[in-house]
Amino acid sequence: MKFIKLLSIVFILATMTSCSETIKFPVSKVAPAADISAEIKKQGESNYEVTIEANNLAAPERLEPPKKLYVIWAVSEAGVVRNAGHFTQENAEKSNYKASFPYQPVEVFITAENEEGNCLPSGTEITRATLLVPEKN
Repeated sequence: MKFIKLLSIVFILATMTSCSETIKFPVSKVAPAADISAEIKKQGESNYEVTIEANNLAAPERLEPPKKLYVIWAVSEAGVVRNAGHFTQENAEKSNYKASFPYQPVEVFITAENEEGNCLPSGTEITRATLLVPEKN
């Protein structure tokens, strides 16, 4: 009985980890030291959780021209661009972002902006990545 429980737990954990995909963003010409990656997981029927981690991302005030924050944009399958939020700076070396979407984001990009609440990107684009959504088992 204990063996079956252990086997079930291992199977569930393996299934959960196989349902996510990690994507590396290309090297940015604006912030070349930044190492940025995204992980996307399907949650339920139509929700997706996206986690973005940026290491060594320069403070937006150090860019030319200086900006106030990094904004994350998500593109839906229909091509609609939405402001998804901004990075929370833990320290000078690491930034994190995590959010759930009620649609499948097919692309994510990051811009340096002066305001958080913009409806469309107007600042300098830092980097962009196409998300590979895992297939349903």
